[in-house]
Amino acid sequence: MTTSTTTAPDAATAQAHGRFIRGSVSKVRRVLDQIRGRTYRDALIMLEFMPYRSTGPITKVLRSAVANAEHNLGLDPSSLVISSASADMGPSMKRYRPRAQGRAYQIKKQTCHISIAVAAQTDS
Repeated sequence: MTTSTTTAPDAATAQAHGRFIRGSVSKVRRVLDQIRGRTYRDALIMLEFMPYRSTGPITKVLRSAVANAEHNLGLDPSSLVISSASADMGPSMKRYRPRAQGRAYQIKKQTCHISIAVAAQTDS
């Protein structure tokens, strides 16, 4: 079910960012790689049925980007395609876990920043 959609170079794009999202960058990128280049509707269906925890925040950021396209640019959601989707590393929260004989191991709780841009689809 591979669809090829392209965006015009001068097409208006709307974007949304999710910052300080709990989860590792690699786990978020594995989901973003699957939805990049897809239409909005296809991406929502894929995210709904993927078994990963990171699909929740990604869906939220995607809906925000589409709402920005609707409100700010007046674009129809059915004609939108995900032009770019990326995840960058955020700060890590450092916690300590007690271990045997008075030791403590450091636990890093990772965060990431999610960026999604949508643009109007062009038929080519």
